Amino acid sequence: MKYVIGIDLGTGSVKSLLIDQQGRACGEASRPYPLIHEQPGYSEQEPEHWVQETLATIREVLERSGVQPGDVEGISFSGQMHGLVLLNAEGQVLRPAILWNDTRTTPQCRAIEAKLGARLLEITKNAALEGFTLPKLLWVKEHEPELFAQAAVFLLPKDYLRYRLTGKLHMDMTDAAGTLLLDVIGKRWSPDMLEAFGLQASLCPELVESLDNVGTLLPDVAAEVGLSAETKVFAGGADNACGAVGAGIVGKGATLCSVGTSGVILAYEAEEKDFAGKLHFFNHSQPDGYYAMGVTLGAGYSLDWLKKTIAPNESFESFLAGIESVPAGSDGLLFTPYLVGERTPHADALIRGSFIGLDGSHRRPHLVRAVMEGITFSLNESVESFREAGIEVETIVSIGGGAKNDVWLQMQADIFNAPVVKLTQEQGPALGAAMLAAVGCGWFASLGECASAFVAYDRRFEPVAANAAKYRELFALYKDVYSATKALSHRLQAHRGGGQG
Repeated sequence: MKYVIGIDLGTGSVKSLLIDQQGRACGEASRPYPLIHEQPGYSEQEPEHWVQETLATIREVLERSGVQPGDVEGISFSGQMHGLVLLNAEGQVLRPAILWNDTRTTPQCRAIEAKLGARLLEITKNAALEGFTLPKLLWVKEHEPELFAQAAVFLLPKDYLRYRLTGKLHMDMTDAAGTLLLDVIGKRWSPDMLEAFGLQASLCPELVESLDNVGTLLPDVAAEVGLSAETKVFAGGADNACGAVGAGIVGKGATLCSVGTSGVILAYEAEEKDFAGKLHFFNHSQPDGYYAMGVTLGAGYSLDWLKKTIAPNESFESFLAGIESVPAGSDGLLFTPYLVGERTPHADALIRGSFIGLDGSHRRPHLVRAVMEGITFSLNESVESFREAGIEVETIVSIGGGAKNDVWLQMQADIFNAPVVKLTQEQGPALGAAMLAAVGCGWFASLGECASAFVAYDRRFEPVAANAAKYRELFALYKDVYSATKALSHRLQAHRGGGQG
């Protein structure tokens, strides 16, 4: 039996997943690493932690499974997007990595918009947001010029990890699409973007596809983890791209709903689309494919906040008890999940959440259900944008926290007005990375063929017509809340004791 390993380099931890040729998980291990928050808005990590903890998880997986080194044919990667790793000419890290959730770069974003105007969306297909990589590069160039002058190349997190395992510098298309430096349709570093901001083309690594074989393990790395130095290494992809692959989102009509701390709606697309910056549009791990994506910043976070506030000592199962007895619409109670601002379709860092319609008849189950409905309404704004742009939304695969409760799964089907399915076994982006290695090794002719073998679906939830009609009316009201509360939210920020938290 042959095996592949998928490595998911997340924000808080790394996971290594061992998969056999039938798509069975034969072992997994994860290790955490710390975040660095030197001041409000800053979020950094030491890249060396990624390397050491990844090596530890590979060793652990192999030791637990008893798999022989020569039976592991390939490795591939999934990684947190947008993070900036700067290397000097000797390949040494110049500073801690600035992560996707670092928000210090608002002035740089405004400067990018002022400099490029509409050209930005024409080239990169994405708006200038603090999370992206180009604003981080410009921040370092402005605030740490002596250090920036030493920079020979920039990488994203999983690309740095792969560099340390192979000694080769590359960046795949799915991650490059999140830098604001890629010509997304032309699939090349944009000369116009580089020239506009005085950046040398040599700063950008060689571009590859997710399925490309980019080398083998360095001998010392192979010896340290217990693998063969002949193990093939494949480029891999951004976490959302790999999450889509692992959920079988590799063809038209397939849509993903992922509820974690934030929430993501992601749809496969085979052709160029223009969302005027309201949605993200990135290259897919499927060659010549793309994916459109909307983000709700405070998805699972909103439900977790409510639980910690009113039921801190209860299990989630106990906390959700009773929501099935509350009718669709929570008896006239609406919630907007803007606790940490919003991303799609409102890129607004100052908007804040609200309960609308609260009265004395509402009890705890009403609040809980209203929060779940509000999260799903927010995600539905992305689904609506997909449909308006002509993207087919046939079946939605639900993963994460939103797939762990049957009431919520039915709610998603009713609000999205589409069938919703959950995975039989959910392994997230690590499975997507393993699938890239499996296809790269020649086990399958395509990602679609691999998905048919590796990805299985559990129950299917169909929309209930009466509920779908009710939610359609409430969704129209939900969309009005943003415009009605925007000015109030912005004015209230001046009255926060700790500033704009």
